Amino acid sequence: MFYHSYVLDKDMASIVLIACLAVLGLIIAIALFLAGGYLWWRHKRSQLQFIEPNEDEESSSYSLRAAQDIVDSGNPPTKPQVPTPQAITTPLQNNINRKLNGFLNLRTPLIGGSGTTQTKPQNASLVGNVGDGTTKDSANKSISMTDMYLDSTDSSENVGQIHFSLEYDFQNTTLILKVLQGKELPAKDLSGTSDPYVRVTLLPDKKHRLETKIKRRTLNPRWNETFYFEGFPIQKLQSRVLHLHVFDYDRFSRDDSIGEVFLPLCQVDFAGKQSFWKALKPPAKDKCGELLSSLCYHPSNSILTLTLIKARNLKAKDINGKSDPYVKVWLQFGDKRVEKRKTPIFTCTLNPVFNESFSFNVPWEKIRECSLDVMVMDFDNIGRNELIGRILLAGKNGSGASETKHWQDMISKPRQTVVQWHRLKPE
Repeated sequence: MFYHSYVLDKDMASIVLIACLAVLGLIIAIALFLAGGYLWWRHKRSQLQFIEPNEDEESSSYSLRAAQDIVDSGNPPTKPQVPTPQAITTPLQNNINRKLNGFLNLRTPLIGGSGTTQTKPQNASLVGNVGDGTTKDSANKSISMTDMYLDSTDSSENVGQIHFSLEYDFQNTTLILKVLQGKELPAKDLSGTSDPYVRVTLLPDKKHRLETKIKRRTLNPRWNETFYFEGFPIQKLQSRVLHLHVFDYDRFSRDDSIGEVFLPLCQVDFAGKQSFWKALKPPAKDKCGELLSSLCYHPSNSILTLTLIKARNLKAKDINGKSDPYVKVWLQFGDKRVEKRKTPIFTCTLNPVFNESFSFNVPWEKIRECSLDVMVMDFDNIGRNELIGRILLAGKNGSGASETKHWQDMISKPRQTVVQWHRLKPE
């Protein structure tokens, strides 16, 4: 009897052990299945999401309403009309396009004139219909990118001109840039000449850039080089800013900046080939950095809102090559300071992202008399906090044409957010 009971207990233990092992195996199988499904989903997602806005493009959403006002006012960014929009790309091709975006290919140099006009292909395709929200979003981003990269300040210094042309291959979604020649460049070498070349970038992407060949000992270079930006759908292209920066090559030291030009591609009519002569702007002599801010005024409740979005390329104030920036803002009526606001301190960075909004109560009848003194400071634990750079946003006596225009745009577009980059000025 005792032996029979022992055998039954042993069999029961074996059954329980087998059941436990089976349950454990099932759990492991389910976990492996879920992990495999997750990895497959990530792979498919990386193939399909080929048009992804980067940080600068996302920050441009602050001016959507301002952009819509410009579009509705009758001056929208020019772009070709497509008779039969249709998407002809596959997910695999989309993934290839995503990987090619921003890369440049150099082909045979241009030989010949730039005055010809090319008719847009009839089978040109756009991603999205012309009348839907995709087009409006593209226009909004284009206006925002224009505000971010263009400097409206006038310079009396002449640093020459640059000649280039643009056209768009709709069938292959390719932008074709031809850098033709420069004219009346300043001399940077002791010989009274320069060794100029052009650096090409499609902002806000700064990682992928290309350069022309160096032309020795000349102030009127002829480059005649062609660059291809492949895999750029028209909507994405219109959110880019073409940056041409002319340098003087120096064998034994850092290359000297001669001048630069920014061209928002939303302002280019890609229905045909376009040729441009653009005056180069000289580089800033004392660079303190730049500040991206927005202004908005609501006359109904007399609220003036300043949003400090971010700064870039701030001047280093600490021995470690960094700064500890924060922003101090004063609301002023004439020379009288009325109200002060401050952002938090961001340690060890030259490119802080503030995303801070300050609201002030300003009656409509005084909006043209007041101003905002915006100071970017470097925090110091031991000594006195140092000024990195400042701007004065005002309707009459701003710190520059860019600041005055920003304020006037805010007044002319009530209840709308107006975004603009400003170059910080030293004290």
